[in-house]
Amino acid sequence: MPLFERTRHFRVYCSNVVPGLIQTDGYARALLTSITEFRRIPNDVEQAVEARMARSHVIREGNHRFGLIIEEDVLYYGFGGAEVMAGQLGHLLAVMSLPSVSLGIIPRTTPRRMWPIETFMVFDDERAAVEMLSADVTVTAPAEVGLYVRAFGELAEMAVYGGRARSLVTEAITSLG
Repeated sequence: MPLFERTRHFRVYCSNVVPGLIQTDGYARALLTSITEFRRIPNDVEQAVEARMARSHVIREGNHRFGLIIEEDVLYYGFGGAEVMAGQLGHLLAVMSLPSVSLGIIPRTTPRRMWPIETFMVFDDERAAVEMLSADVTVTAPAEVGLYVRAFGELAEMAVYGGRARSLVTEAITSLG
């Protein structure tokens, strides 16, 4: 929690899920349950969801800026079923309107200069947290953190924002039937 509260500029890229900072309770529960079951680890989903929801207060409180980028396919990965996804996608639309948040979506059809990479979060320009299948890796070497900052910049240039991003989210909601 202290790292999230002291960070002023978050850069987050997610190729496979909605970023944790903007997940709904239901989406986080469905996602963390699937991870727990796959990894065959002790079930602490309720505590993990509580912690994730507690950290997310930084989106609405304090002096923080958020650059969030997701791949369009994230909008269609159905964690928790249609009702949970509808709630999560609706939440994305609400978060996009916050003045401290820039949410970009890389459309499936965008010509790629950079490939989809692992999910990562950069805290100011000091550290990157990288999510792997088996572990979370913390990167603090300045040159390596710089690579993630540079990758974020490349990915951000491919993303769409504002009305175009909202249209992609709305299309995903419509597809839920």
